[in-house]
Amino acid sequence: MDLIKKRLHMNQWKGNVTTQITLDDDFIVPDTLDDMEQVMLHTGEVQIESVKNQGDKAAVKGRLEFQVLYRKERGGLQALGGAIPFEETVNTPGLEEKDYVGLTWMLEDLNAVMIHSRKLGIQAIVTLQIRIEALRETEAAVDVAPGGLGAAADSAKYTSAGSSGMKFTPQGDEISGPVQAETLKRRISAAAIAVRRKDTYRIKEELSLNGGKPNIGQLLWREMKLRDVSVKPLDGSLHLEGELTIFVIYSPEDEEMSSQWMEETLPFSGEMEMGDVKEEMIPMITVRLAHGDLETKPDYDGEMREMDVEAVLELDIKLYEEQEVELLSDMYSNGAEIELERQEAAFDQILARNVCKTKLAEKVTLPQDAKILQISHSEGAVKLDEIEIAEDSLQIDGVLEVTLLYLTSDDAAPVQAFQTQLPFHCAAEARGIREDSVYQLDAGLEQLGAVMMGGGMVEIKAVITLDFLVLQPVTEPVVVGASVKPIDLKKLQELPGIVGYIVQPGESLWSVAKKFHTTVGNIITANELADDQAKAGQRLLLVKEIAQE
Repeated sequence: MDLIKKRLHMNQWKGNVTTQITLDDDFIVPDTLDDMEQVMLHTGEVQIESVKNQGDKAAVKGRLEFQVLYRKERGGLQALGGAIPFEETVNTPGLEEKDYVGLTWMLEDLNAVMIHSRKLGIQAIVTLQIRIEALRETEAAVDVAPGGLGAAADSAKYTSAGSSGMKFTPQGDEISGPVQAETLKRRISAAAIAVRRKDTYRIKEELSLNGGKPNIGQLLWREMKLRDVSVKPLDGSLHLEGELTIFVIYSPEDEEMSSQWMEETLPFSGEMEMGDVKEEMIPMITVRLAHGDLETKPDYDGEMREMDVEAVLELDIKLYEEQEVELLSDMYSNGAEIELERQEAAFDQILARNVCKTKLAEKVTLPQDAKILQISHSEGAVKLDEIEIAEDSLQIDGVLEVTLLYLTSDDAAPVQAFQTQLPFHCAAEARGIREDSVYQLDAGLEQLGAVMMGGGMVEIKAVITLDFLVLQPVTEPVVVGASVKPIDLKKLQELPGIVGYIVQPGESLWSVAKKFHTTVGNIITANELADDQAKAGQRLLLVKEIAQE
């Protein structure tokens, strides 16, 4: 029997595997740098070089790049940097060679400890999360081909003899034309990844010092962070916008002057052309700062008062497309026995796509060894501690790790740093979420500010964004084949020609028609029904139907 089939491309989320690695290394201060008196600031970024699928394992190779700003023994500030390479093999049960392996990572903890004036200890904890996805291809029947119930099947012809009693006469194994078949179809909704790729977006800008700032002698510290980044699909492109915050500490050309700083926020916006992108696609796109560089240069007067800013953003792009597919769900004939071959198809459905925002407003007290003059810089990192699936929601707990740089009246140590952690909770609505649902979550910082309140107290305000997508794995049987056999005459003769029937709970007109050898159309006509909806307890008159020659 011939069926019309459609090839279904289904994406199946197979699971996550999370592991933590601990990095610990010591670094000697180069001979070209001065002795350390106190570690002021430290920052780090994880750079992933490769992720390889090795069957039931994933091999991850990367490095931790760090920077440390310290106070010199003789006063003033200096910076040093380095990298700690790592290789980690992660056991990933269920991973197959053809599966897609994605990776997200988070620098959970970073500490820079001065062992002595010429030696620095770096300790860090890095969390790696492996995502496993499979592309499943299944051919599923969507309809019966014209003439599909014809001579390819063993069948029989029957003649009618009366209305209440029937007599059936086999006419051999061949038929002169197709047998009428009743078909039931259903629609399924599946989330297919329409676009998956990695790309980069470059930002180039120029910065100039304010008129009151002295000329740049040497850059001591540079820091770039992304804030309030959003990516939206358009027809043929992605629209990207956000802010790049830049913080610089430098020593002036005049060596008698103290270290200076500058903080700027650069808004950016642009289009990335992608011909296969459509506006209605559902995005789950992670943007991170892969590389940032600052170079000083002279202005028109030859003075070192300008900087070239160059940043490279790396985009991990996944765009989902919800597909409505009509499939053949069931089939029977009143003139033949049809046996259907079924197969399980696994795919994902989109349950929720949302952004959860939470506001923080906390007051903290800074150490007051000397009078605090001014907050010069605030920087924050969002770290997630626990995520639980609850009724129709994701319960997300984490901390915002805030670092403050401030000026004091202490001439020996005019710049000080303070770090604190502010807990937060977000109940993200996700209707229909279950324990077997899977989610993707991207945490970001939209706003951060710190204001002096007096008496060493600082009020910190922040807005945290949690961008998430929830998928529901689904397994459904689909029809992949059918065969036709002669009708079971004994079974058919045992069915009454006309019967009164009460619809049972869970039954449909289709199941009743198939059971009593009739059609939905005949039931509607005989009972003068307004539609094809059956209700439990409904009384029906059923007339057995036999395919006529």
